[in-house]
Amino acid sequence: MHHFDGISRMDSPIGRLEIVSRGDSIVGLAIARDGDLPHDSQPEKKNAVLVSAMRQLGEYFAGKRREFSIPVSLSGTPFQRSVWDSLAAIPYGAVRSYGEVGRTTGRASAGRAVGGAVGANPVPIIIPCHRVLASDSRITGYSGGNGIPTKVWLLDHEGIPHR
Repeated sequence: MHHFDGISRMDSPIGRLEIVSRGDSIVGLAIARDGDLPHDSQPEKKNAVLVSAMRQLGEYFAGKRREFSIPVSLSGTPFQRSVWDSLAAIPYGAVRSYGEVGRTTGRASAGRAVGGAVGANPVPIIIPCHRVLASDSRITGYSGGNGIPTKVWLLDHEGIPHR
C-alpha cells in the first residue's frame, strides 16, 4: 500500500476492515488476518471519502447495497489495472473465470498472470475479486483476510454457487 493520508477501521462480518485514502479516493482496503491489520499502530484519520466508504460497506454487509459508488485510485502496472477494471465490471452475484477475465484484457492465455493480478487487488470487496472462480466454480484461493473462508462468506452473501 502506497502513500495515504486518511485511514479508518470498521467491524464487519468477515473481520475488521481498514480503509485508506489519498486525497478524495480510496487507495486500499485490508481485511484483518488473525485479527491484525497492516496499519493498526496508526491512529484513525477519517475524511469524507472514508466515511462514505464505511457507510457503503456497512450497507453491503447488511444486504442493502449491491454496487459501490466510491472513487478508487489504483496504482499498478497497466496489465494489473486492466484486470482490476475487468473485476470492477463484474455485477453483484455474478461470476467470471480467470480465463474470462484474461480475455477482457486481451491476454486470454495469461491465466497465471491474471491470477496474480486478481490476488494483488488493493481494494477487495469494492473491486470484487471474490467473484472470480476457476472455470469449474472451484475456489482456488483468496488473499484477503483469512483466505478461502473469507471468500466463501462473500460468495454465500451474494448467493454465488461455488465448490
